[in-house]
Amino acid sequence: MAVKDRDRFSTATRIKLLGEQTAARVYRSQTKRQARRSRLTGRAALLALVLCTLIVALAYPMRQYVSQRAEIADLEREKRQASERVEQLRDLKARWQDDAYAEQQIRQRLHYVLPGETGFVVIDPDAARQSRADLGAADRPWYSNVWDGVDKSDASDQ
Repeated sequence: MAVKDRDRFSTATRIKLLGEQTAARVYRSQTKRQARRSRLTGRAALLALVLCTLIVALAYPMRQYVSQRAEIADLEREKRQASERVEQLRDLKARWQDDAYAEQQIRQRLHYVLPGETGFVVIDPDAARQSRADLGAADRPWYSNVWDGVDKSDASDQ
């Protein structure tokens, strides 16, 4: 036993024991560090960087693509409306080619009558009671509209 006790206090034994304790501490700190170490490796970081770059690089072209598709849809809608309008105008032109339709429109719009006929204009009694101020601007002569504008501007200055 004396040899063992003496061995316990020897410098070599102490240094050996201190080295083992230090190695144990280093091992424990490395395992803790490994446990705390993030799972993001260099490859994963590079992959994330490449993906982010691709997303940023493709964002603008995708936005342009979507806006151009919307513009194309609007233009197609306008084209369809224009072709419908062209068809309406063609129908109207074909109607005006008919002499009976043209005569009907001339009689209705211009109040023309054929020779030997008597033309009548029926005036609505309620319309005669209406004042000229109540008439819309399109129903009155242009000079009345101008004069009313002058009167309104004079009234606003006072």
